[in-house]
Formats: sequence, structure tokens, C-alpha cells
Amino acid sequence: MHFTIAHDHPCLPGHFPGRPLVPGVVLLEQVLLAVEAQAGVPLAALRLPQVKFMAPLLPGQPARIELDGQAPRWKFRVWRGDVLLARGELAAGDMAA
Repeated sequence: MHFTIAHDHPCLPGHFPGRPLVPGVVLLEQVLLAVEAQAGVPLAALRLPQVKFMAPLLPGQPARIELDGQAPRWKFRVWRGDVLLARGELAAGDMAA
């Protein structure tokens, strides 16, 4: 899945004024959307047993998510070109009906 966070995203003015960076929680939101798209249903509960952020993403920069695994556990990597931005694991509790 590919995504870009727009320069006018509401999280950016406070993170950080004058030099905005896309917050890690926004990257994780994109990972969740990718996992839900792959699973075909919304996830009712989840855990992030492991997450590591390695490099920043700036507004307007394209990024992509790679997923390995299937319900109820996925490993993910978030890339900007060939730069690894984040990696981790997402585990679903209950899948929504």
C-alpha cells in the first residue's frame, strides 16, 4: 500500500512547528488501514508488541507499507524509497463480524 501525508494534515502544526514531521502514530494508522484492507474486515482490538521507528517521514513524501503474515498477526515495514522508516508487529484480538 502506498500513501502520502498531505502538508495540511491536522497533526502537523504541532509536530513540529517550522519543520513538520509525520508523527509515528500517523504511520501506524496507515499500517492499520493496510492490515484491515488485507484482512477484509475492521479489526476490533489490536496490540503492537513491537514497533521501531528508524527515520522520519516528511509531509508530501511518498511511502509504502509491506505486510507479512495474515490474521491474526502481521509484521510490517514502512519505506520511503529504499529507506526503512519503521518496522514492527501488529496482532489482532477479535476480528469484527
